[in-house]
Amino acid sequence: MLKYALFTGCTVYGATPELLKSTMAVAEKLGIDLQILKEATCCGASHLQDFDDGLATVLNARTLCYAEAKGLEIVTICNTCQLNLARVADKLNNDEEARAKVNEKLAEVGLKYHGTVRVRHFLYALRDDFGYDKIAELVEKPLKDFNIAAFYGCHNIRPSKLHEEATRGENPYVPTSLDELIKALGANAVDYESKNKCCGFHVELQAPKTANALSGNAISDAADQGADFMVTPCPLCQMRMDIGQKHAAKTIGRELNLPVLHMPQMVGLALGIEPRKLGLYHNIVEPKFV
Repeated sequence: MLKYALFTGCTVYGATPELLKSTMAVAEKLGIDLQILKEATCCGASHLQDFDDGLATVLNARTLCYAEAKGLEIVTICNTCQLNLARVADKLNNDEEARAKVNEKLAEVGLKYHGTVRVRHFLYALRDDFGYDKIAELVEKPLKDFNIAAFYGCHNIRPSKLHEEATRGENPYVPTSLDELIKALGANAVDYESKNKCCGFHVELQAPKTANALSGNAISDAADQGADFMVTPCPLCQMRMDIGQKHAAKTIGRELNLPVLHMPQMVGLALGIEPRKLGLYHNIVEPKFV
């Protein structure tokens, strides 16, 4: 049985509970053991890093230590969490001075970072460990009637050098992992220019019009290419394009009504999992096709 330490991030306990529900439902269906790191804290969401990078480094190192204690690899379900944990692991594994300073702080809570844990997004664990071919064999309700637009977001594939091992060299300019998963579920993967663009989440507070334009342009691009719905591996992208879709529509001056699903929600539907167990009733733009 595949077994991982799951770093949930913080949005699943407030803004996107459907992501945790669907992730755990899919893991159970596939026989994957996800052990939630209940002691872990927020990764800093790339905002804490702007104010106190030292604190953010220690907090993420602390999370890595909890996974090391379990002897398990970490899987994430948020692109930004993936970026911040991977960045800290890379820094501490390659900078002895930084590692010593962090371990000095960690010693105050009885922890020490050893550098033995790997961090990957659940998407790549499904692709590289479980295998898309095996997932395809387990599909109970093929999504053959749907055109699905994969939206990768930024932090899961960029900077590419940081994620090279975790993604097995996913090309950030021409990513394919999510499109391949869509095809494994029997659906048609929509090819559109905005699939690897930024959703605008991290500029929303400073420049809301820019954020709305970024997400609105991506949604309209997918819709214009015939997408029935979008899917993303990042809850921040999902929130920006689902919760913020009305504002995005107003900013770009056109009507938008395209459901945006979390990656495990899409997988769960194809595996025959009951929609309620996937939390689809939480989605703001209603996926009426369900």
